[in-house]
Amino acid sequence: MSIIGYRRVSTVDQNLDRQDLGEVDKVFEEKLSGKSASDRPALQQLMDYAREGDTVVVYSIDRLARDLRDLQDIIQTLNDKGVTISFLSERLTFSANADDAFAKLQLQMMGAFAEFERNIIRKRQAEGIAKAKAKGVYKGGKPRIDRDKVHQLKAEGLSTYKIAEAMSVSRMSVHRILNG
Repeated sequence: MSIIGYRRVSTVDQNLDRQDLGEVDKVFEEKLSGKSASDRPALQQLMDYAREGDTVVVYSIDRLARDLRDLQDIIQTLNDKGVTISFLSERLTFSANADDAFAKLQLQMMGAFAEFERNIIRKRQAEGIAKAKAKGVYKGGKPRIDRDKVHQLKAEGLSTYKIAEAMSVSRMSVHRILNG
């Protein structure tokens, strides 16, 4: 019987430290959005790794899933394998042999709130982008390098240094385009 930890934050810039899981035998961590369980390799590895009698510890419900259906599926899959799952923040535990109707109700409500929160964030983000576009200040994602222009300048005999200087990009970017 192992105690397995799972920690997740949404972006690479965020820190996992506040999700203290206590004493665990193995930890699976990732810095990816919780919008879909199928797009998270560490979660999939945890699901494969967990065995009957193990306990999975997660700091809070929203760290495991931001979609109610995903949350239910993950818990059900683990419970079907004989694995218990505990959420520290909410003080909820789900195991195959326990049928706690109140805990299930709390899970449904907390999962629904996590999904609702994610939808609100997406809506606010879309509204902010729309306002920025209307003001003409929205730049979008990373600026893309005009690959054709890089090849054209190289054909004109410019060095990678001169191309990088002319296009205000790094020499490495020019090399990647020319050699890729």
